[in-house]
Amino acid sequence: MPTQHSTARVQQSEPISNPAADLAGGACRLAISQLTLTSFRNYGFERLDVTAAPVVLTGANGAGKTNILEALSLLTPGRGLRASPFGELARSTSAGAAQEWGVAAQTHGPSGPVSLGTSWISPEHSATQASGRKVQVDGSVQKSSGVLGSYLRCIWLTPTMDRLFTGPASDRRRFLDRLTGSFDPGHGYQVQTFEKLMRERNRLLDQAKQNSAWLDGIEHQMAEAAIAIAAARRTAINALAPLLAASGAASRGGHFPWVEIALVGGLEDSIASGSAIEAEESYRQHLGDMRERDSAAGRTLDGPHRSDLEVIHGPKGLAARHCSTGEQKALLIGIILAHARVIQAAFRGFSPILLLDEVAAHLDEYRRAGLYDEITTLGAQAWVTGTDKSLFEAFGGRAQYFTVTDGKVRP
Repeated sequence: MPTQHSTARVQQSEPISNPAADLAGGACRLAISQLTLTSFRNYGFERLDVTAAPVVLTGANGAGKTNILEALSLLTPGRGLRASPFGELARSTSAGAAQEWGVAAQTHGPSGPVSLGTSWISPEHSATQASGRKVQVDGSVQKSSGVLGSYLRCIWLTPTMDRLFTGPASDRRRFLDRLTGSFDPGHGYQVQTFEKLMRERNRLLDQAKQNSAWLDGIEHQMAEAAIAIAAARRTAINALAPLLAASGAASRGGHFPWVEIALVGGLEDSIASGSAIEAEESYRQHLGDMRERDSAAGRTLDGPHRSDLEVIHGPKGLAARHCSTGEQKALLIGIILAHARVIQAAFRGFSPILLLDEVAAHLDEYRRAGLYDEITTLGAQAWVTGTDKSLFEAFGGRAQYFTVTDGKVRP
């Protein structure tokens, strides 16, 4: 981890709950008890001690609230909630200083107390140590960030996702793939593999003289990855759909509408109507037959990279893209909460940590109260942000409150 430059410690004087005590008492409460940031975004060095209760972070825009959520998201597999290049995460320092950052946390979950950490150092400043990203579990360096998923699960909701239903299909696919990764830890690898193979196929198709044997091999691998992606997505949707359909007035007091959710894609349909082996062979043949068409288009026109996620506002029978901004936010929150329940069931009863950035935006007072009740019922440690503490009054004494000001966090 990067060198600690200064020390600032934040601690709740009267803890609402204690993670270790909760676990000892039989409660399944996945929680962060301590978070340490070093040279991360606008934080020099900051250490935050919290209880297992929801954490409310308030402050002006640009104070660093979202940076805390991003740091937490980097303690799970992948590139975090912003997917930013790692070099952009380092705190701006004087010229010539080492470009590095670190995030560490003390966690409590299915494996008991575990220390998780991730850090990065630029190649230009790594003469005496390995450059790039490093992941540690209890001080032991790991081969990849994938291992973090065994200890910590996070779901996030950010303001950019407010446009999920009206934006491009690629945004919904990325959202769907994050959901799917909770069911199949290898899903992200399959997506990356397919995209890499697809780029190679496109490059070969662009050549004047094509190597048919080479294309055959690539298309065979593409078909294998494509079917694995489609099958994993269907598994995720099939697990979520019943919870979403039942999440109406009977189960949640009408705070969030029930939802119909479906996959739209040729591969997903072929798996539903036949065997995976047949679907894989059919797609492989299709790729071969469509080489001339895809070559003219300059891209692969069919595959899991073209699938979409369809969401319907159940009570109104209206596509989510046609709903109001507030209704779209409510639908999205409903999906997130249902996803959390599925993870809880699969993660030995431990609810995932919820990272909810500016979550109160576009929600009326009734739905805000409903969301906080739902978080409490779920037993999740939610980290929520907002510019005004009054937005979280309905949480009352069930949450712990901190103010963020220019990269400093205080009770």
